[in-house]
Amino acid sequence: MSEIKRVETGPRMSQAVVHNGIVYLAGQVGKPGESVTEQTREVLAQVDRLLAECGSDKTRILTAQVWIADMADFAEMNAVWDAWVPAGHTPARATGESKLATPDYKVEVIVVAAQN
Repeated sequence: MSEIKRVETGPRMSQAVVHNGIVYLAGQVGKPGESVTEQTREVLAQVDRLLAECGSDKTRILTAQVWIADMADFAEMNAVWDAWVPAGHTPARATGESKLATPDYKVEVIVVAAQN
C-alpha cells in the first residue's frame, strides 16, 4: 500500500495531500474583504508555500481550478495569475464563477501538482 501524506490536517480537511508523487491542494483563499488582486496574491503565495512543503513548485502544477465570486473580476485575477505562472509551465486550467464560503471571499484556487 502506498503512503498518503497529509499536511496541515484539521478536523474537517487537510491543506494538502500527497499520494503516488501527486500533490493535491485544498481550495486556497485570501484574507476576507481584501481586493481581488490582494486575495489572488495571497492565494498564490499559499500555493507556493504548500507546494514547497510537499516537494513541488508552480512549474509542476498539472491542473488548476480558479473560482471567482464575480466574473467581472476575471481580468483583475488574471493579471496577478499571469505575472505568477512561469512561461512555458502553464497548467490546464478552468475558471468559473461561484458563491464562495462567505461573500468576503472573492477568489479560491485549487491545484494538483506533480512532486519534483
